[in-house]
Amino acid sequence: MTVAAVILAASPASALADAAGTPAARRLVDVAWAGGAIPIVVCAHDPDGAVSAILANAQGALVEPVAAVLGPVGQIANGCDAARSLVAETDAALIWPARFTWVDAETVTTLIAAHGQDRHDVLRPAFGGDDGFPVLLPMAHLAAFRTLAADRMPGELFEDLAATGVPVRSIDTGDPGVTHDISATTAGLPPYDGPPGPADAHALEWGAADDPDDPDATDDAPVPGPARITPANPGS
Repeated sequence: MTVAAVILAASPASALADAAGTPAARRLVDVAWAGGAIPIVVCAHDPDGAVSAILANAQGALVEPVAAVLGPVGQIANGCDAARSLVAETDAALIWPARFTWVDAETVTTLIAAHGQDRHDVLRPAFGGDDGFPVLLPMAHLAAFRTLAADRMPGELFEDLAATGVPVRSIDTGDPGVTHDISATTAGLPPYDGPPGPADAHALEWGAADDPDDPDATDDAPVPGPARITPANPGS
């Protein structure tokens, strides 16, 4: 089972925004990776290379957005397509607006584990009774998602998707980061009240060996920089 992270930055400024001393997009890539998401794509314009620079040595690929006229639905679909171009077996994606910088890696792990138990439902993390992000979208529903209106915002799109009959289920993660965006200070966040451990028996660890036959092989080795993915028809 492979679950991607699709991080959506509306502008270079949102990708580069300060999140407790770390650029927002870099923080989210690191959290997604620590939680077990793969592949990870960042959908952002990068006219001067600043976004690419903050993703150097990170486990994320930089994806050029499609035309703004296609709206959030087009950007999300483009990110999902990019993820599948990297890993063909990707069967779900965490749809993650870049402003939700305080999400905990444990929430990523919880959503992935829940998807492993039921691969049909769209999963929305919740805190205090309110739904938030990132939303786990099974690729089986991507075709239906593409048909939604271009003028709808990400939260509205998942409400619209539910209205078509696609099952959308909330999971109370106890993580305030799913509903409190970058405008909230870390000191001002409500306390985390999530599960004491992953939803399944396997604990994902940063730097854990990829190859069980080679325990000395870890993910700590730096990579030269983010891959760049350009849509086939970026202006359409």
